[in-house]
Amino acid sequence: MTSLSPAERYALSKQRSRQPRVQDFAAGLRFDLDPFQRAACTALDEGRSVLVAAPTGAGKTIVAEFSVYLAMQTTNDKVFYTTPIKALSNQKYQEFVEAWGADAVGLLTGDTNINSGARIVVMTTEVLRNMLYADSPLLDRLAYVVMDEVHYLADRFRGAVWEEVIIHLPEAVRLVSLSATVSNAEEFGDWLQAVRGDTDVIVSEDRPVPLEQHVLVQEKLLDLFDGSGANAANRVNPELQRLARTTRSLGQRSQRGRRGSDRGRSHRVEGRRRIDRPEVVALLQGKNLLPAIVFIFSRAGCDQAVRQVLRSGIRLTDTAEREEIRGIVEERARLLRDEDLAVLGYWDWLEALMRGVAAHHAGMLPAFKEVVEELFQKKLLKVVFATETLALGVNMPARSVMLEKLEKFNGEARVPITPGEYTQLTGRAGRRGIDVEGHSVIQWVDGLDPEAVAALASRRSYPMNSSFRPTYNMAVNLIEQFGRERTRQVLEQSFAQFQADRAVVDLARTLRKQEDSLAGYEQAMQCHLGDFGEYAAIRRRIGSLEREHSKGNTSHAKRERLQRELGAERKRMRAHPCHGCAEREAHARWAERWWRLKQEHDALAGQIRSRTGQVAKVFDRVTEVLQELGYLQRADDGALAPTAAGRTLRRIYGDRDLLVAECLRRGIWNGLDTASVAAMAAALVYEPRREDAHVDPRSLPRGRFREAFDRTLDAWVELDDVEHAHRLPGTEQPSPALAGPMHSWASGAGLGAVLDEAELAAGDFVRWTKQVIDLLDQISIVADAELGATARAVIDAVRRGVVVDLVAS
Repeated sequence: MTSLSPAERYALSKQRSRQPRVQDFAAGLRFDLDPFQRAACTALDEGRSVLVAAPTGAGKTIVAEFSVYLAMQTTNDKVFYTTPIKALSNQKYQEFVEAWGADAVGLLTGDTNINSGARIVVMTTEVLRNMLYADSPLLDRLAYVVMDEVHYLADRFRGAVWEEVIIHLPEAVRLVSLSATVSNAEEFGDWLQAVRGDTDVIVSEDRPVPLEQHVLVQEKLLDLFDGSGANAANRVNPELQRLARTTRSLGQRSQRGRRGSDRGRSHRVEGRRRIDRPEVVALLQGKNLLPAIVFIFSRAGCDQAVRQVLRSGIRLTDTAEREEIRGIVEERARLLRDEDLAVLGYWDWLEALMRGVAAHHAGMLPAFKEVVEELFQKKLLKVVFATETLALGVNMPARSVMLEKLEKFNGEARVPITPGEYTQLTGRAGRRGIDVEGHSVIQWVDGLDPEAVAALASRRSYPMNSSFRPTYNMAVNLIEQFGRERTRQVLEQSFAQFQADRAVVDLARTLRKQEDSLAGYEQAMQCHLGDFGEYAAIRRRIGSLEREHSKGNTSHAKRERLQRELGAERKRMRAHPCHGCAEREAHARWAERWWRLKQEHDALAGQIRSRTGQVAKVFDRVTEVLQELGYLQRADDGALAPTAAGRTLRRIYGDRDLLVAECLRRGIWNGLDTASVAAMAAALVYEPRREDAHVDPRSLPRGRFREAFDRTLDAWVELDDVEHAHRLPGTEQPSPALAGPMHSWASGAGLGAVLDEAELAAGDFVRWTKQVIDLLDQISIVADAELGATARAVIDAVRRGVVVDLVAS
């Protein structure tokens, strides 16, 4: 079937006006619509919103493309396509430009503004949130919003933004939510139905390209699941089970041997040798499993793997491919200075690319990562060694995916990957329209449990839980728009509260069952002689005193006091009417059951009280802080409204929004030079690793910066005290760890010197610098004239060299 561009499909549809629009759209595709795609497109065509939950690579974006198609059939309707990461935004922008032409498409990612008034605009979710709060005129004629990777809503750092957008979009806008397969899609869909109106939930668990799962043991590729007999698809390969038992047995014998050795010598377990990375690449090539993505949960491990493959002499590309790779790379890197190329290891990187091998991780320069993605999509790269960040939305399917380990470091400890992470990672295996099947490969390590791997591979979904919480910026924006009471109602529409309320329904059902049981226990322990509940309480008090008295570390005075109390309670017990009951012990057993259940009941009731209206309660505390600090005030009619300082806070986004607004209000940064303002912005956005937490004061920039930073810390301490007084968690203390390097960069220092000073990888430095630019852009808008002008000058000073996006738009 001939593939038509969306613009050609639109022209064709005008000729077929009597045919359904879904049929017109499908006519130009290279493949037939899957049932879930057709169902979702039909729902959109009939005016409903959709939630589409399907595996990676299943073709969810076809539904998004149909929403674009629908918008472009009108005279001037718009569609916004939101993504969680800038790399994905850049990729979608390029795709839409190719499909609809540059005039019809725009891109907004915070530091990039291209054709913002276009009818198709790709943007990060934060940009759309900010537009909604600012009531931007760009929202006029908005018909559809696509929320790609909407399961990011569960991200504890950024997830709240997705909920803010969903709640505040104009009612007439149709929402296209695209998600990985989550186990509570129906619950999320019910919430979308509640806040957005008609919403169809469409779930598909079918991969368009079947996934074959293997375990690599030395040079042998074994199937994870048994390939024969009944229920073979869910039964672990017996050969792997035997191998696991043998390894465990060898390990136990080795342990016994070590314990029995007079000299305490260690004995190496005679396990299976893991083949090295060049051998793995050669094996995958020999079995026609390239291109492959090898996930290594370590940046250093990815770079090391590339070096190992290069040293082995492996070459995976032919002459024509190498020439094409060189041309693309040189074009993309033409703006970099020669001295920067050397610092970035450009020549080794280019050599690896030309051999068909690359790394992909957050420590790399963003432009280098984007080149790797482009070359892989063009089938010019054959093996990419990547961290899990590659699994987050970027379109890089492979024939096979390999995991060296099934655990990763989460910042505090090594933890097993989750079923959701496993699904995301292996979801890259299998290219639709190219591969008959995809392949996932787990490399064998001693201690690997095949049953656990099978369970991980069999669970294809994970729950999506809200991470929403009201922020200071959110509060002033909503109160400005809706007033306090209406804002409380809006916040109670959040998915966080929806989930809490649903949980409360289940808890309340349990509570009612417990109350029935308590009534039954109370009936069973009734005594004709008196109040057995009172008598049981005396017995419990005696038991508690006896346990306390039996402790050997109590003082003589305390033991005497306990003895007196025990005597008094025993006297009360013997004098109680129920003490003489012939059925006393039977009543006591029922009383003990009643007491234990009552403890559980009271704890459960407490949970319900804490969950009911919890989002609004946090909002109330936030508004109390803002009132106390003068960002909100009561108007003559008693309603809350932002003050001048509050209106400044409306335009400050980020974890330290209140601290930034407070420093601006106090004029703490007034009079700082360009480099010092850059350093201050770095101190506000940078989140150091634990080992970077302590900074030698002598390394801080000299001059007025130190005084301004001390005053900033004083402001943070005061805010922290106020927040804790209102039972809010506060924010982490600002860190000057990046202040010195950013001061140097803004002063014109070279890349190599700055990276050495910062002890950061180039990609990390660029990422933090772009966050500095984002904060400075906000400050330039809301600060007084002098500081605003300085902030704009800082942006020009730091947006140079590697910080500029180098991949052609």
